[in-house]
Amino acid sequence: MKPTVAPYPLARFRRARQSDAIRGLVRENSLGIQDLIWPVFVRDGEGIEEPVPSMPGVMRRSVDLIARAATEAQALGIPAICIFPYTDTALKTEDCAEAWNPDNLSNRAIRAIKAAAPDIAVMTDVALDPYNINGHDGYVVDGEIVNDRTVEALVKMTLAQAEAGADIIGPSDMMDGRIGEMRRALESAGHQRVMILSYAAKYASAFYGPFRDAVGASGALTGDKKTYQMDPANTDEALRLIERDLSEGADMVMIKPGLPYLDICRRVKDTFGAPTYAYQVSGEYAMIQAAAQNGWIDGEKVMLESLLAFKRAGCNGILTYFAPQVARILQG
Repeated sequence: MKPTVAPYPLARFRRARQSDAIRGLVRENSLGIQDLIWPVFVRDGEGIEEPVPSMPGVMRRSVDLIARAATEAQALGIPAICIFPYTDTALKTEDCAEAWNPDNLSNRAIRAIKAAAPDIAVMTDVALDPYNINGHDGYVVDGEIVNDRTVEALVKMTLAQAEAGADIIGPSDMMDGRIGEMRRALESAGHQRVMILSYAAKYASAFYGPFRDAVGASGALTGDKKTYQMDPANTDEALRLIERDLSEGADMVMIKPGLPYLDICRRVKDTFGAPTYAYQVSGEYAMIQAAAQNGWIDGEKVMLESLLAFKRAGCNGILTYFAPQVARILQG
């Protein structure tokens, strides 16, 4: 039913915009620190903090400094931190065995964060690309990224991360059937409390370039990921994928990238009502930062406006590299 609006001048919409106080009273959506998940990059070594050139302001940190960063994030009120490893090339193999090594970078970082900042939730990435000599999220056999054998490896990776203390598993691989297998394995191993935030609608996007630099996957990748990540032209397919992952035991779902796919966020939230997240990916972040550094935009205002767009589209939260900066602003 369409709302009835009185004709002008009885209805003057500018009355509701006349001051900060009035605008606050009628505001439909808001951005809070509780909406933020902070993606971070971990590397080997000690006392190391190195910039990612294509992502101004983003660092790769050694495990000890990741723990320190998590402590700072916890103090800011950021509820969750998501770990991505910058894996030594020597550890990247055809069988990707480093992915489920209990002492790999991600698992060491999980334990360090839980020890230093126990109140922050730790989310992980589940995909083989950081450990795959071919740079793909799954095993490559005769030029094909194979599904079922990859799922077996992802389950081992999931269990290793849960044993290390992860609170939220983030499968970003886009293999078919992996959510159900991960959920059954977690239940069988006594990890009933571990959540799954599925990258259920992850598109084969050109916005991921800086991220691949950050995790050292750019040079390793052979071909593209179009046989397992989604076609950017599709929307109905995203709904089918979301429905499947929820039916297989996903607790939350994610759309990736973010701003170019707000229509997907809105459709997912309206259709399922499930906890819905989006990832403001590296390319989105880098474009805002580059334009701000050139003086073409007000970086802080654009950052906040871009994140509010996710809330307006129905998202419960956002993975964003801006998380600490936003949290400081929102704290006043």
